[in-house]
Formats: sequence, C-alpha cells, structure tokens
Amino acid sequence: MQRRFTTSHARRAVTLAVTLLSCTALTGHAIAAEADAGEEKKEIVVQGSLGALPLKDVGTIFGFNKNLVETPRSASTISKEQMERFGATEIYDLMAQSPGVFTNSFFGVGGALDIRGTPGEVYFRGVRRLDNPGNYPTPLGASDRVDIVRGPSSPIYGPSKTGGYMNFVPKSARAGKGKFLDKAEGEVNYTGGSWSKNVLSATIRGPGKIGSKEFGYSLYGEVEDSGSYYRNMSTKQTILQASFDVDLTSNLRLEFGGMYHNYKGQQNGGWNRLTQALVNNGTYLTGEPTLSMDSNGDGKISAREIEDLSPGGLSPFGGFTCGGGVFASSITNGCFSNKYMVVNNTGTTTLSRKNVLTGPNDKLWNKATTLYADLIWDASDTLEIKNQLFYDGYDNLNENAYGFAQFHNSYVIEDKIVATKKVENDLGKFQFQLSPSIRYTDFLHGDDYTYEYFHRVDLTKGYTALSTRALATQCNCDYTNYLRGYYTDAAFAALTDFDFKFGLDVTLGARYDSIHVQTGSDNAHLQNPITVAANKSGKDTNGLWSWSASANYKLPYGLVPYGTISRQSTVIAGQGAEVYASNVNNNQWTTASKMWELGIKGSWLGGRLYAAVDTYNQKRTDFAIQSSTVNQSVETRGVEAEVRWSVDKHLLLSANYTKTKVYNLSFFNAGSTFSFLGIADLTGVTNPYLYLGGQPGGLVLTNTMEKSRRAGIPTNTASATATYAFDNGLAFAASATAVDSVYSGQSQAVKLPAYTLVDLSASYKTGPWLFRVVVKNATNATYFRANFTELFGSTIVLPEKPRSVQGSLVYKF
Repeated sequence: MQRRFTTSHARRAVTLAVTLLSCTALTGHAIAAEADAGEEKKEIVVQGSLGALPLKDVGTIFGFNKNLVETPRSASTISKEQMERFGATEIYDLMAQSPGVFTNSFFGVGGALDIRGTPGEVYFRGVRRLDNPGNYPTPLGASDRVDIVRGPSSPIYGPSKTGGYMNFVPKSARAGKGKFLDKAEGEVNYTGGSWSKNVLSATIRGPGKIGSKEFGYSLYGEVEDSGSYYRNMSTKQTILQASFDVDLTSNLRLEFGGMYHNYKGQQNGGWNRLTQALVNNGTYLTGEPTLSMDSNGDGKISAREIEDLSPGGLSPFGGFTCGGGVFASSITNGCFSNKYMVVNNTGTTTLSRKNVLTGPNDKLWNKATTLYADLIWDASDTLEIKNQLFYDGYDNLNENAYGFAQFHNSYVIEDKIVATKKVENDLGKFQFQLSPSIRYTDFLHGDDYTYEYFHRVDLTKGYTALSTRALATQCNCDYTNYLRGYYTDAAFAALTDFDFKFGLDVTLGARYDSIHVQTGSDNAHLQNPITVAANKSGKDTNGLWSWSASANYKLPYGLVPYGTISRQSTVIAGQGAEVYASNVNNNQWTTASKMWELGIKGSWLGGRLYAAVDTYNQKRTDFAIQSSTVNQSVETRGVEAEVRWSVDKHLLLSANYTKTKVYNLSFFNAGSTFSFLGIADLTGVTNPYLYLGGQPGGLVLTNTMEKSRRAGIPTNTASATATYAFDNGLAFAASATAVDSVYSGQSQAVKLPAYTLVDLSASYKTGPWLFRVVVKNATNATYFRANFTELFGSTIVLPEKPRSVQGSLVYKF
C-alpha cells in the first residue's frame, strides 16, 4: 500500500524525534549515571547491538578519534553485522539504515550515494577516491564498516563536494586497539538467489611472524557470476582485498594493503518513451523508424551516416522550423518534418519491467585498484606523526547501443602527513593537527554522446540495424570529447579540538589548496568535427581556502546540542575525473560551498540508546559553475532524524526520517535550462510517432524556486528496522522505507508514485554454520527511480525490480 506524506506528517515526525530525545534523556539520567568527564574513555560493548550503536571512535569525520555523539556533524555508521543481518548488498540498501541518502538512478549503477539530494563521494580509510557516480557498483562485502557523513568534509580531507561522502573501512588485521588476533579466523560464504544470483566469498585474518616481527593480516576474496531480472544484463566480478599491520618498533608501525575490483556488467537506462500512462499502468507506445540510416549495411548507425543523411542529427532544438520557439509548449506536429525521425507500425502495449534500454552487446567494464600504506610513529603518549600514501585508479569502458559510450583511464596518488599533538591539563583535553599534503590526479577520458537517441528503439522488439548506434569506442573515432590532462593539489591544513572539562567542545579547522591544472586534446583527428573546437587546451592555477568551526556542549541527562559552519572548496571534474578546457579557460573549474548545521544528539541507557536530529542549509557560492552529471550547483535545506535502540541482547530497533528540498541555483539564476523533451512535455504534439526516431530538445522554465528543484529526490522519506535474535541461534530482521512521490525530470511533466519498500530476512546459526534467507521488496511493490533528471528525466525512467529471494550458506572457522 502506498503512503503519502503531508506537511503535517513532516511536522509530527520532527516533533516526535525531538520529543524522543528530550523524554529519553529524563529517564536515562535516572537509569544510568554519566561517566565523569575527566575519566579515561573505555570501550563499551553492547551485546546484540550488531555494532549499530555509535560507541566506537570514528576518526573519518573530523580527523580526531571521537564517537558520533561527541562529533558535531550529522553522520551515521553501518556495520558489517548490520549489512549481513539485513541483507544489504548494494549501496541503495543503505537507505533503510541512514537518513539523508536517497539516491537517483545513475543508469542503474550504484557507484555513490546521493547525499542530501546531490551526488556524494566515496572515501577509503579516510582518503577520497576518484569520482564514481556510475562507473562501477561500489562493493559492500569487502567492508568492515561504512561511515556516511552528510555535508562537505572536514578541511583535513581536502576539497570535496557539497552533499557528503561514504567512507569504507576495510576489514582490519587487528583484533582491537593495538592487538593482533591470537589465532586465524575466517568464513566462507555462498549466496544464491533469484535471477541466477551466484556469489562466493571468503575471508581469513590472523597473526603472523617474519623473524621476530609479529604482524596481522586480513584477506578477502569475492567472485560473482549472476544473471539479472532485466533483459541483456548480467554481473561478473572479482574483488580481492588485503590488509597488513606490522609493528616495526615499539613506537613505529606500518599499515598497508589494497583492493582490486574487476567488474563486468552493463548500465541500465530503464524505460524509454516515458509517459504518465507508462508509469501508471505500463502502457507503452510501440513502433520502429520508417527509414534506415545504416548506409553501409554493417548493422549499425555511425555518426558519419547520421551527418550525411540528416545534417545536424536528429535532435532539433525547439520549434524554430515552424515558428514554435524554444519552449515545449509552443511545439506542434508541423515542427517535425524529418523523415528519419518518423516511426511506423505504431500502437500500444503493456511493457514488462524486464524490457529496458540495455542492448545485447552493451558493456560496462571497469578495473579499479586501490592501494595504501600508512607509516605511524607514536613519538610519545601525546604526539603521533602519520604518513599516508594512497593510490586509486580505474580503467573503464562503457558502451550503450542507444548512442552513448565513454572510457576513462585515470588515477590519483596522494601523500599526506598528519601530525597530532595532545595536551591534557586541569582545563580539559586539547588536540592539534597539522597536515601538509600533495595529491596528483591524471586523466585520459573520451566520450560519445553527440547522437544519443533513447526513443529510437522499440523495447518490445529490441535493437535492430534501425536503432543500434556505432560507437566512438568501437572505431576509436568521432568522440564528442577526448581529453588528457592532470591536476596537482599542494595543500596545508590545520585542525584543533578544545574539549573543556566543563562540557564545551570546540573544533576549528582551515585549509589552503594550491591546485594547478592542465587539460586539453592533442588528438583532434579522433573527435567529431562538430565538437572538436570546444576541446582546446587550457591550464590554470587556483588557490582555494576551506574552513570549518564547530561546537557542542554536554548538557545534563545525556543531551549534546551542537552547531557547525563551514566553507569547503571543490574541483568541477567529470565522471572520469576529467576537467574540461572550456571550464579552465573561463576560470570555472573550481568553486566552493557553504553550510550551517544545528542539531542535538544523545546516548543513554549505558550506550544502548542513541538519537540525533538536525537541520541544515548548504549551498554553492558560485551559481555559474556546475557539472550536471556529478557536481551540481545546488542549495539544500532539510531535517534529519535518527534513533537506534538496542532494547536488550535480543532486540535492536532503528528509525530514520529525512525532509529534503534541493534547488539548482544555476537553473534558478538563469530562469531556464536546456533539457531533452519527452512525450509528456510536448503537449501541443498530437502525434508523437513523428519524432520518436530522434530526440527533440528545448528550454524548460526554472524561474521559480519550486521549478528549479532537483527532480527525483523526495521531500520526505522515513524508514524503520527491527531485528530479534533468539538464544537458540534463530534471528529475524525487517526494514520498511516509505518514499514520497517525485517528478521524474526537471520539467515536472511526469510524476513517479510514492511507495513503501519492505525487506525481510531470517537466519539460523548452529555451531560454525549460518543459514540466511533474505526477501527483498517483500510486498512486490511497483516503483520507479528517476534517471539523470537534469537532462533526460522526461524521456527515461528506471522501473525497479519486483520481489526477489536470496539465500546464504556461511561457514565460520
């Protein structure tokens, strides 16, 4: 049953969260006394909590070892145990475990979360990886914990996007603080399920010795060979991860390791020919192009064949040919006279969710390698100096029969020194960090989207010579963009934390980045002649300031109110880490965002109950600069609330609420924006079969804040989870997430319905064996996810999968 939110529902949800914080605090004081502020912190373990409670230190938010209650930012952690119990296998599953993370589809690939309504970033052990909006699905299985930080990162971590980031913490080679395991331990896991799902993974970790030196190791491997619910899709991937820790001397240790991920799959553009009737009841407009554009008979349509037969392509802008203007409302049947855009054998049918834009030879292949080496010197109990060396690179190939292709061959190397000094006296505990760093990013990027026609293929029949595009990556020619370049960031950051004994904690940080970029194309012969002029070379150097100021105060009864203001710089890079020469030459390749956040947190009942609520506003400082793909110029306003309660060793409950409104400031400032126009946009055209062989475009009005809202992001989402473990090894878990209705595209022509998604799981543990069954979308809800809303939201949409079942057999030793 679908559920709709109203303003009164939103107010009640926020009021409930605040009331819960206050009322629980009053009872919490009577049940458990707070520890003295001057006492040394002890590690608290709550049996049955699955690591869901914020009891451990999280150094990946501000750089200091504080837990989430003590950290003045909106953030959540999801443990390996949580992900396993609830059957979370992809990043979209994390929505039930954390507020603020509803994610639009990036052509069906879960690379990074949308956090606070805009594409986020991915970190590995606290260091930023290359951008991955949809180059490959980010794996969850290799992680010991996932941290989700909402809002820009701390200055200690360097330039970052507005929305926030996920930080992946790999499986550790140590048993606990400073300790190696006593003996080896591990597990073997096989998971099978609906649509030929087949995943085999194994992990082992333990102690070792080289000569007289002890070390710890952790090894993880995963192999998948799975089918898919969708036509022409499958997944083959291999994940290898290793980490090693060794104490070189009594105060010098080395931590090193890495991850290799070889992924072979496909992107999923979803349904084309989008209408409200298609969303409501599956009614699809059929028909294939009347005339072939495959002049040489090779079964594909090349860019040159399109240019020869229809100069300028099949994407008319507005209705200039018939006096219709630039907006969709004035375009009529008479504006379409190109015979190559006409489709025949037309009609209507009910379209299966299995039939999507993926072609039989589509590919998304990606090899990603991540390496790290940390050398840590504990000079004394009060001084630590850490050198972090980090590498991340990928080799990516993406081909789609409707007319989009790209490749990336990019990598980043970062070396960062962090010196931490601690001072403790009668006033409190004070920490200081200084961090010089250098980061080098190298990119080689090509893409092909000059002639991208989603509607040309009839999904009930699939691709033929009438609709299959010959791609630039197949001939190494006619690229829309072909860029080679690099950028180097030399930076210095300082961070301080003043934790006074009377309850006040103040964190201040600043950073200066000097970034030099050089980009351009020296391979004009590889580019489409139409676009080659736009990719001339460029170089520039910019100096960027970032800063943050945060404070929290420990009130009686466990309440900790906090506030943060910050300014964070960012580099406008594309999907493959590329920077465009036109942006460099116009000094539009860097910008910044500002944020304020106010909230209150608390932990009670001996650490078994945690709750937090916050409100925030964050926006970009320069409205003229954005990447509509991965780094939009937005203002986001919202409220986030989270509760986690380990009732006893058997029962764990959680709930999240998010209210988000995202406005594209570039669109609002301009008053209009370009968009490809869908069937629902062209209300003056009574015969859509006149243009379904091509892709008309025009301007969409964005002259009010409401019209400039980013589509696809619901105003309200709410989720709840529960898991109960019996003493005999049997455990059950359930999660439910309710999502508002949303518009599919910037023109707000098609509305996707609200829905509630329910997942269930049951497991049984006996001796070294564990059996688990997970039912996803247990109620078989029909729901959709918007896809690249800024340009294609009115033309395509992703129909999500129906009910599925997966089972796991785990042997632990």
